[in-house]
Amino acid sequence: MSQFLEKLRQYLLLMRVDRPIGSFLLLWPSLWSLWLAGEGQPSASIVLIFIAGVFVMRSAGCVINDYADRHIDPHVARTHERPLAAGLVHPREALVLFAVLCGIALLLVLQLNMLSIKLSVVALLLAASYPFMKRVTHLPQVYLGIAFGWSIPMAFAAQSAQLPAVAWVLFLANICWTVAYDTMYAMADRNDDEKIGVLSTAILFGRNDRLIIGLLQLTTLVLMICTGLIFERGSYYYFGLLLASFFFLYQQWLISEREAARCLQAFLNNNWFGAVVFTGLVLDYLP
Repeated sequence: MSQFLEKLRQYLLLMRVDRPIGSFLLLWPSLWSLWLAGEGQPSASIVLIFIAGVFVMRSAGCVINDYADRHIDPHVARTHERPLAAGLVHPREALVLFAVLCGIALLLVLQLNMLSIKLSVVALLLAASYPFMKRVTHLPQVYLGIAFGWSIPMAFAAQSAQLPAVAWVLFLANICWTVAYDTMYAMADRNDDEKIGVLSTAILFGRNDRLIIGLLQLTTLVLMICTGLIFERGSYYYFGLLLASFFFLYQQWLISEREAARCLQAFLNNNWFGAVVFTGLVLDYLP
């Protein structure tokens, strides 16, 4: 029994159950979209399906990411103790776990409409292919933004059975936000990545990293304001954006010296940006 429990623990670590930040960063844009598409009253069942789907697909993404990086992670200080890197989970086990998680995600998406099901195929392809992007392009963070942001058109499709143009405005905002925070994450690994040949926006941006992150954050806010104008949102929404913008300023301060620990802290702080924007949106729809 103890051997089984230890193996289960390693599977959960492989799924990053102990580090849910990625799930939250994927969840907030999904909830933004559901509330906007549902005009403040999204279907409770659809909300629950998306919450479950976010955690399942993020776990699947972590598993396939570690499978792809199983020969890289042992050489990176921050990742060398991950289950696959440490040899505590066999690569075949990881692939089986990935398939099981995708199967659960499929059962969830089958509860939605046909447009959502069609879009979910793209979501799966994005999740499965993202981990390999860091080998072929300096822009894996952009690809991650597309993968994470795909929940936005899916949410609009599930809630309203259509894909209005504004969904793509929010989608673009999420890509800018994702590139900004994942570049902070990559800044923490920049030295190790350069040694082993892994590509990232942190390496591409070089000493302009803070400036470009700032421009991406500003663009995110502008696109979020545009989204609010299109949906004719009120003062609570914009006040939420104002409060959330201070987290961007705080993150800029954290990464000012480019210290790995503080870059990771800045990355984690983005959870509060997403939460505050969502809180403002919910309050704005209250009667």
